[in-house]
Amino acid sequence: MPHRPTRPGVRAAGAALAATAALLVAGLSGSASAGTAPAGSAPTAAETLRTDAAPPALLRAMQRDLGLDRQQAERRLVNEAEAGATAGRLRAALGGDFAGAWVRGAESGTLTVATTDADDVAAIEARGAEAEVVRHSLADLDAAKARLDRAAAGRNTADAPVWYVDTRTNALVVEAVRPAAAHSLLAAAGVERSLARVETRTERPRTFYDLRGGEAYYINNSGRCSIGFPVTKGTQQGFATAGHCGQAGASTSGANRVAQGTFQGSVFPGRDMAWVATNSSWTATPYVNGAGGQNVQVTGSTQAPVGSSVCRSGSTTGWHCGTVQQHGTSVTYPEGTISGVTRTTVCAEPGDSGGSYISGSQAQGVTSGGSGNCSSGGETFFQPINPLLQNYGLTLKTTGDDGGPEEPPPGGTWAAGTVYQPGATVTYGGATYRCLQGHQAQQGWEPPNVPALWQRV
Repeated sequence: MPHRPTRPGVRAAGAALAATAALLVAGLSGSASAGTAPAGSAPTAAETLRTDAAPPALLRAMQRDLGLDRQQAERRLVNEAEAGATAGRLRAALGGDFAGAWVRGAESGTLTVATTDADDVAAIEARGAEAEVVRHSLADLDAAKARLDRAAAGRNTADAPVWYVDTRTNALVVEAVRPAAAHSLLAAAGVERSLARVETRTERPRTFYDLRGGEAYYINNSGRCSIGFPVTKGTQQGFATAGHCGQAGASTSGANRVAQGTFQGSVFPGRDMAWVATNSSWTATPYVNGAGGQNVQVTGSTQAPVGSSVCRSGSTTGWHCGTVQQHGTSVTYPEGTISGVTRTTVCAEPGDSGGSYISGSQAQGVTSGGSGNCSSGGETFFQPINPLLQNYGLTLKTTGDDGGPEEPPPGGTWAAGTVYQPGATVTYGGATYRCLQGHQAQQGWEPPNVPALWQRV
């Protein structure tokens, strides 16, 4: 396929990576600390993201829904953590040539990194990943999707309700109940035919809000949703959930019907995010309610790569697992269009809205909507947790958080509680670091301590 000429800086980066291939540990499992610190002096990505914190209930759900045995489920979580760190390094090294990354295989044992320049193949393979040379960069596809988002504003997109960048096929995909509606939307956005693909879908997505009552938490003593992730804002405790569950000012009560809190902020449509501040009767804990009532630890919020396993907890259907299909998806519900959600193969049903998505022990997001059900199968979309935390200035409650005062960084700009996106730069201890994977910073995750998340530049 055609590709752009390599820029001198990118060719140099690729050559440098290839030249140091002998220093890298073969495969994905050793890549977390390669090139950052002497072997053994820094934690691997799996250690940083605490894949060992995955409880038996989560592993059993992965086995049931993904057709794995326990050892495969455990190895899958480790491989996905390491793949995310490797992909982050390659994204930084390839620059504008980067065209996405994804994992595949029962144990997510194969990481593929796409590039628009064949000269980058050696650098990608030196990191233990497979290389795929494609026509369009991720930046070009993201820019086309942004044009589509703008064109969709103010239009009725119910007949073309879902669109996203599919890195695995190097295309902007529009899923439509009526294909002509998709072609009309693409034409209005001025998106080139070579960038896009139209796929047919038979069902329109919907939110999973339930007015029948039930468990979890209730809104204004009527509708029911599911708690997402416990959070804090200063000394105030509360939880993150979906925006379509309630508007700012709406009151909530717990599953026991005891007064619980009030929606402090809510965005829907556009995005699907909200948070509830709870009263003194409720305490934020670093757990998600797992199968059989077991506590599932939350140790951070590092975004899982495409293809990774992800599990959902909801008050209607409990634990179900699947895989991440695409990040940055746009979807149209009857109430309007939302953007920036993640599409998954996990099922859900009414009342599950707002509930938690977690990969291993890393918080991913809160349930938005989807199609299908947990009897016949379906798809779901979740609002990523990091943009929600950033929007409202919230801090995710994690294990190991003692609530004590934070120590200021030693002469740097890095700060615990800040949400960092890939490519962001900070200073710490007199050095500059580039973010490799999106996450909310926390004590113990200082840049020199977590090479899976930060690269010194």
